[in-house]
Amino acid sequence: MKTDHNLSYKSAFSLIIKRDLTIAFRHRDDIINPLLFFIIVVTLFPLGIGPESTTLARIAPGIIWVAALLSTLLSLDRLFKSDHEDGSLEQMMLSPHPIFILVLAKIIAHWLVTGLPLIFIAPLLAVLLHLNENSYGALMLTLLLGTPVLSLLGAIGVALTVGIKKGGVLLSLLVLPLYIPILIFATSAIDTAAMNLPYSGQLAIIAALFFGSLTLAPFAVSAALKVSTN
Repeated sequence: MKTDHNLSYKSAFSLIIKRDLTIAFRHRDDIINPLLFFIIVVTLFPLGIGPESTTLARIAPGIIWVAALLSTLLSLDRLFKSDHEDGSLEQMMLSPHPIFILVLAKIIAHWLVTGLPLIFIAPLLAVLLHLNENSYGALMLTLLLGTPVLSLLGAIGVALTVGIKKGGVLLSLLVLPLYIPILIFATSAIDTAAMNLPYSGQLAIIAALFFGSLTLAPFAVSAALKVSTN
């Protein structure tokens, strides 16, 4: 009996991911808009500051991470809003499966659609900003560990504001302070790598934030959704 339950949990988890990915690919602007926003924000800095390579290289880690943070924030609103509007969120809450499993599946689907494309495009934009060649490994590792944290923490804010019609500003106020530690340690790791110094300490903190968020965020989101939908 225990095996059947495990299979049903696994199938429900994969079903939610497939459903959300299918919806995202049908509405391709959900994928393209955050990515375009990321590209535009990063490319505006060389135009505004000037082509001086030393200046751009110094501020490149901050530019890339702030752009990634803002583009993730831009895409968060659709995480639960459409499900709330069409009633499927209520059906999810009434499901026999634990809500945190379904919530985690939705967050992973969100990261696959918004976070993963940023990781692939970031090195190309880093060339534009004259990022130090020693920093590319650190950039990729921080984005790989950090962008899922942005989705996990952001989901808590979305769950709290899902019942509010114009909750975009409130969502930003709730989520942005939670993103600050990731921003600090990620940019610090990239800067440290540029100086040929070990950055394993910063990566360890980001990894701890990732595993902590992965463990606790689905439960926090589940509780927030119950409050917001009642």
